[in-house]
Amino acid sequence: MAQQRGVNSLQFNQDQSCFCCAMETGVRIYNVEPLMEKGHLDHEQVGSVALCSMLHRSNLLAVVGGGVNPKFSEISMLIWDDAREARDPKDKLVLEFTFTKPVLAVRMRHDKIIVVLKNRIYVYSFPDNPVKLFEFDTRDNPKGLCDLCPSMEKQLLVFPGHKCGSLQLVDLSNTKPGTSSAPFTINAHQSEIACLALNQPGSVAASASRKGTLIRLFDTCTRDKLVELRRGTDPATLYCINFSHDSSFLCASSDKGTVHIFALKDTKLNRRSALARVGKVGPVIGQYVDSQWSLASFTVPAECACICAFGKNTSKNVNSVIAICVDGTFHKYVFTPDGNCNREAFDVYLDICDDDDF
Repeated sequence: MAQQRGVNSLQFNQDQSCFCCAMETGVRIYNVEPLMEKGHLDHEQVGSVALCSMLHRSNLLAVVGGGVNPKFSEISMLIWDDAREARDPKDKLVLEFTFTKPVLAVRMRHDKIIVVLKNRIYVYSFPDNPVKLFEFDTRDNPKGLCDLCPSMEKQLLVFPGHKCGSLQLVDLSNTKPGTSSAPFTINAHQSEIACLALNQPGSVAASASRKGTLIRLFDTCTRDKLVELRRGTDPATLYCINFSHDSSFLCASSDKGTVHIFALKDTKLNRRSALARVGKVGPVIGQYVDSQWSLASFTVPAECACICAFGKNTSKNVNSVIAICVDGTFHKYVFTPDGNCNREAFDVYLDICDDDDF
């Protein structure tokens, strides 16, 4: 993520009710609605931090050092337990995992923790007496792309497959420690995967390629393509894809500074190309005409990386999307099924302080 105001990366927790901010000055944890700082780890405690990941709303945080003045190595992932009574803050570091290459991403669920390196993914049992369960070799994955289903019913992991443009899905419940059930592959795109996500139940995977014009959705059981959504015609870098809690909608952010919102349950709400009404067209234009365009969109500062997710529903016909940017800004927009989209809140989350330590 393009670093501004000392923010190195942003990540939501598993149900998008909180987000954590890895910074040059440490870590800050925020509640989303209402927006408030829940706690922080200062530079003295953790140094500058490249990545942090939280487990639901618990006291456990995964931290990876990085940035200008790190206290911990980029090849180590540390678990910080804030509930632990300790005179010395260092005693709150309860676990350390060290690898041979930099840690690029961390994902957690109530019983497992996933660590992503450039060409390998490790899966550990968690949090009691972690044991390495599996490891998967991957093609070059410089962004550390990976998503993990948080659902109790499904233990699905998705990451870029060996073949360019493919997704690999692994059901971690069907895998005996030390062996791996054959992961199955979805050929999603022709160019490299740039962004991917699972919905909350793990029944649908969404992905975009480096081109960033299309988002494709697949059924994780049958591997069938469900729908193709068009972000735009110009290439763009997608930063984030997220599903609403009931999978009725999907949102996506890119370096164009636009957050797009698509309908999934009732796809008739999505816009279609005007050419779609013309009738028969050639095969190339046909693909362009058949895809669905966003039902609503809003803009955030361009060139400013942001993560986006759905807020709490205030009423049956009004939904909201939250965008959190590395420049320290927080945006909340409400939208209706007919495509109306209006800003409801704007804040600078970095200016919100809490006197308590995390």
